Amino acid sequence: MHPLLLKFLKFGAVGFSGVLVNFGVTWFFKEVCKLNKYASNILGFVVAATTNYLLNRWWTFQSTNAQVGTEYAKYFLVSIVGLGIDTLTVYLLHSKLKWNFYLSKVFAIGAATLWNFFGNLLFTFAQV
Repeated sequence: MHPLLLKFLKFGAVGFSGVLVNFGVTWFFKEVCKLNKYASNILGFVVAATTNYLLNRWWTFQSTNAQVGTEYAKYFLVSIVGLGIDTLTVYLLHSKLKWNFYLSKVFAIGAATLWNFFGNLLFTFAQV
């Protein structure tokens, strides 16, 4: 199997776990805590991005970079752009097109996946 495809598949598996974390945290804050749906979306994203960083560092990209704080900051920067893509997609599909909020999130997560993979491959975990 091509190494890039293998990384993408691992990234996808980590991303799937992130989807579960993202949905779980978003649901908890929106439905249980009664926070605004967009604030809940952001909290779900932040928690999922952090768990995804740890899994991607260890398993997908097998990073040995000693500068963990810098690497995490880069990962989070890529993720913030992904959050913009995610949130804009939720806004457009849910608020403007009146789609179900959670169905909108499925599309939003999908829209951000390619950006996040290549951003992390080429920036966060790039072999220097």
